Amino acid sequence: MINSDLLNDRYKRIYSQLQKILNQTENQTARMATVAALLHHKMPRFFWTGFYILNQGNLIVGPYQGPLACQVLEKNKGVCWTALLQRKTLIVPNVHEFPGHIACDSRSNSEMVVPLWNESKEVWGVLDIDSQEFDAFSSVDKENLEEIVTLI
Repeated sequence: MINSDLLNDRYKRIYSQLQKILNQTENQTARMATVAALLHHKMPRFFWTGFYILNQGNLIVGPYQGPLACQVLEKNKGVCWTALLQRKTLIVPNVHEFPGHIACDSRSNSEMVVPLWNESKEVWGVLDIDSQEFDAFSSVDKENLEEIVTLI
């Protein structure tokens, strides 16, 4: 695990870079694709980095980087649905111990899910990040990723 100060500095650079890039369009899909690509390639421990979007009561895969994703997540099951329903960021140190975990790729060992909010304070999707490392995510990741998703 990278030192907390170094990790925080890396996130601050990513946030600054995204602020400059994302003002080119208001299109959410383009913004999500850019965020997923930048995070995935700047954070070596991120194995799968992407979005699931709430669409007609289903969580459907959005822009992502990494191995093949589940197209539709089983309703009310797994880390993404739990974060969405609880309306809070979840850090799961070991996904194999999470009740109802949905294994889109068995190589994933830890996960972090950050809800996406609209102006009406409704959750409309999630940022989902998986790592092959156990216990890969910390409060530094949580704080910074919650800030980054506000740019979308």
